[in-house]
Amino acid sequence: MQALSPQKSCIVVMGVSGCGKSSVGRCLAAHLHCTFLDADDYHPASNVEKMQASIPLTNQDRWPWLQALAHLIDQHLNSGEHIVMACSALKESYRDILRGRHPESVEFVLLKVSREKLSQRLQARQALRAHFMPAALLDSQLATLEDSGFGMTVVSGRMCPEFTSSTLLVSLGHNLSKLHSLEVILDFVQGRSQWSR
Repeated sequence: MQALSPQKSCIVVMGVSGCGKSSVGRCLAAHLHCTFLDADDYHPASNVEKMQASIPLTNQDRWPWLQALAHLIDQHLNSGEHIVMACSALKESYRDILRGRHPESVEFVLLKVSREKLSQRLQARQALRAHFMPAALLDSQLATLEDSGFGMTVVSGRMCPEFTSSTLLVSLGHNLSKLHSLEVILDFVQGRSQWSR
């Protein structure tokens, strides 16, 4: 497996809640043998409490969180490490903060999923109490999302994380073995993943 190119040392897998960014991000990091960071782990308690109460975050809520994430990216890239981060990064202004002093080294990957599929995933996750983000905030996130911008690759996120990450690696110029790609495709076709339609 090739390493990330020096020009794209950080891949930020982004999108609204339920698009699969954490799952795809973990798969990418595993493929690339690099560090995975989940931006949700760095939210202050006040942000988590607001989201749990179905209150959308404001820009003022997000700025300190985004600055902390930018600092993490900066630390890793300055030390020569490659990283994959899962982060909503809904607006171009948020993405600008994450780029920080490394605008040419950060690649954003937007996972596009239909609203119907997102709602199904969020409701299932909420029933399991598997995440603090309630399904009630989906429309707010979709309204906030700016789905184009500098340094962005857009891919479908409706398939299983392994399939999506493999497709993404190819689009970013990384070589996958034919055997591995075939196994992923067969896995998807045989319906082993809850992520498929």
